Amino acid sequence: MIMRFPSAAAVRATSRFAVNKAALQANASAAAPAATMAAQRLSGIRLMSAEPSTKPQNIEFSSGPCKKRPGYDVSNLDLRILGRSHRSKLGKERLALAISETKRILGVPDDYLVGIVPASDTGAYEMAMWNMLGARDVDVCHWESFGKGWFADAISHLKLRDTVNVTEHTADYGELPDLSKTSGDNDICFTFNGTTSGVRVPDGADFISDDRTGLTMCDATSACFAMNMPWDKLDVTTYSWQKVLGGEGAHGVLILSPRAVERLESYTPENRPLPKIFRLAKKGKIEAGIFKGATINTPSMIAVEDYIDALQWADSVGGQPGLVKRAEDNLAAVESFVAENDWIDFLAKDKATRSSTSVCLTLDLDPDQIKKLVALLDDKEVALDIGGYRDAPPSIRIWCGSTVEKEDVEALMPWLKWAYDEVKGN
Repeated sequence: MIMRFPSAAAVRATSRFAVNKAALQANASAAAPAATMAAQRLSGIRLMSAEPSTKPQNIEFSSGPCKKRPGYDVSNLDLRILGRSHRSKLGKERLALAISETKRILGVPDDYLVGIVPASDTGAYEMAMWNMLGARDVDVCHWESFGKGWFADAISHLKLRDTVNVTEHTADYGELPDLSKTSGDNDICFTFNGTTSGVRVPDGADFISDDRTGLTMCDATSACFAMNMPWDKLDVTTYSWQKVLGGEGAHGVLILSPRAVERLESYTPENRPLPKIFRLAKKGKIEAGIFKGATINTPSMIAVEDYIDALQWADSVGGQPGLVKRAEDNLAAVESFVAENDWIDFLAKDKATRSSTSVCLTLDLDPDQIKKLVALLDDKEVALDIGGYRDAPPSIRIWCGSTVEKEDVEALMPWLKWAYDEVKGN
């Protein structure tokens, strides 16, 4: 029997085949987890969503100072008064014009007084509190930071609880206290629209009695010119023109009913020194000049001209009804967007108390993510100053007042969705 053995070349070839086969198997085994890991890495990479194609034409959504009126140009202001005394004939005429146009456009009753006072809405409201509170018991209603500040001042600085009863009516951000628990025999302090919570009193302010014996003191700084003011319910009303009309800061407006004037002329708080810029009455008589343009201290006349310009624009868009409609249309644009997206909602729990100016929104994001969203929209030059107020729950706040164009609000909405997706995905 002849034994045949493979040649050396055949042995080498077989060996090479075995080695190559083993190598291929080893490579395949190593490649499998590598491929799996690569797939996992790819699945963890989120593709950037496409940015919306349209940005707002005006990206200013600050809640104060607020956006200037559409078409605003500082060169259009009447500058004749610059360098002139506010007590000159021209100065008095311009201040008186600002007052008379305010009354006409807002529909303030003829027997009410309107005055321009120092220190914005804060100065106007504090002036009223320091002059008038203490004559009877007081109900203080608050549901956001500024109203809470009035309550603190009433008890801590005016120390009203040393002489009268002060009842606090309060609610958390997003809600309204039970205003029906206030008394018509008491003075009632409240904000018409909570700028930092986006919660307002219902239309008509029906919680206020027509037969009240006390005064109502209303901080309406983010309501006047954008919401209908029930003047028959309001005895003291204050606002700053830097809110709804987009004017410049530092000046307040004080509106007094005949009942408020009667209080000023019949009541002098005991042991309560009043600084000069707070004095509204002298020897039992109201300082009538304040309400004719003779301001307590020197106003900025260019700020007054800026306000007159805003009033003229307000007249051109239909006056008070036109201004209210513009704000409500802006709110409606936000409402439509919120209804279509479950990750965003209004801070205001009740639609009837939802603000049409300071629109506050909660998001399905943590506080740091909300800050990133706000910063992202700022960086993209889409929306400025929309962070929620520092004392409010984590939120954003979009100013939708009368000077804001509805088209800009509508253009902002898709960017909110884009920014939300970017922040949430990361």
